[in-house]
Amino acid sequence: MVRIDYYTSLNSPWAYLGSARIEAIAARHGAALRIWPVDFSIIFPASGGLPLPKRSPQRQAYRMQELARWRAHLGVPLTLRPAASPFAEPLAAHAVIALREGGDDAGAIRLAHRVMQAVWSEEANPGLPTTLATLITECGLDAAALLTLAEDPRWAERRRADSAAALARGVFGAPTFVIGSEIFWGQDRLDFVDRALSAEGPTSP
Repeated sequence: MVRIDYYTSLNSPWAYLGSARIEAIAARHGAALRIWPVDFSIIFPASGGLPLPKRSPQRQAYRMQELARWRAHLGVPLTLRPAASPFAEPLAAHAVIALREGGDDAGAIRLAHRVMQAVWSEEANPGLPTTLATLITECGLDAAALLTLAEDPRWAERRRADSAAALARGVFGAPTFVIGSEIFWGQDRLDFVDRALSAEGPTSP
């Protein structure tokens, strides 16, 4: 089975805009989808990127235009300046990683995408444990157990290691989709992800 490695920030509006489409593309091709909520405070300095507040006014203004364009094009509800963005990501990221490392890739993706939706269309703050607990429950998961597990320090170390591995693979922005040695950066490259998977041919008997 072909695997798509999906590197993202849970704060990324671009990942949110592409979230339903990457799930649909993977399902259509019978591909495995594995999510890596990496730390861009590690990745940006090593790859020439800048966090949003440090980007030029011109780049920030253009980003807002593009978000509005893609929101209209896709028909996806999105608040351009949500109150909780950026939210404190580690607890939610660690919960996603704990699910992934426990073998529940589908649950990890479901929670990650629910967190993105909460930020970008509901003005919620998943950095708050109470809010995150509600989102976990809405995903059909055990909030108390997962929040306790997410507090384990091993997930912070796992995330640092995942971020270093992402850099080594050539990842520099979110979302990035990697299939074998091919890298696709941005939700606007999902058509190419679809084509690459079509070129692989059938992935199940």
